[in-house]
Amino acid sequence: NSKALNTLRAYKADYKDFAAFCIKHGFKSMPSEPKIISLYLTHLSQTSKFSTLKRRLASISVIHKLSGHYIDTKHPIIMENLHGIKRTLGSRQKAKKPILINDLKLIINVIDEEKTRDKALILIGFAGGFRRSELVNIDYEDIEFVPEGVKILIKRSKTDQSGEGTIKAIPYFDNQEFCPVLSLKDYINIKKIKKSQTKLFGISDKSVALIIKKYAKKAGLDASRYAGHSLRSGFATTAAEFGAEERNIMAMTGHKTTQMVRKYIHE
Repeated sequence: NSKALNTLRAYKADYKDFAAFCIKHGFKSMPSEPKIISLYLTHLSQTSKFSTLKRRLASISVIHKLSGHYIDTKHPIIMENLHGIKRTLGSRQKAKKPILINDLKLIINVIDEEKTRDKALILIGFAGGFRRSELVNIDYEDIEFVPEGVKILIKRSKTDQSGEGTIKAIPYFDNQEFCPVLSLKDYINIKKIKKSQTKLFGISDKSVALIIKKYAKKAGLDASRYAGHSLRSGFATTAAEFGAEERNIMAMTGHKTTQMVRKYIHE
């Protein structure tokens, strides 16, 4: 229970790939040893990004630990190999583009009037700097409309695994056409969302990315450059552009370190 379900699922999927590699080449996958893992990383580097290699390494370590085994992932054989791969591949990831104000307006303008859910999802996602997982897990009971706007309770998130909960407050916008609060109200009223309908948006986190890509394409943008994360990074970039302080941006996005926020500010 100390790990989120999605995290465990990802660890297992990563380890399954490593185990399949070991079976194919006649290696022992549990417990494994540094040189086998090093060979696996070299094999993986032919088709995968450097970030994938680091994640697979972490997953192998965790699954070993959960199975009562220890594997030294900082062993020189592994570390030297990773350095070599990094120099060959380069570690710069092709980041997804943030959705900025002008992009957001283009996207909202192509959403059909009856698609109230999609409009509310995108505007709320942007205005609150939400993670995809946070957006899709909002329950009807987690929202409270107040004179200034709306308060949304985030029961659990990536950086709050123990479920202490945080509240995101989104104000009314002067421009009603792009107001997330009014948009959310419209969606709830038109679709007659009730308390019995637990999840507010009723979609998976993968659907968030698909919805964004769909409207980005419709708006004439390069859909391949946008994903679910584009709302969150767009909020942080825009807030920084308009002079918001790091700590205020972090309070809204839930980032625990300034490193990620500074990436957006740099952009």
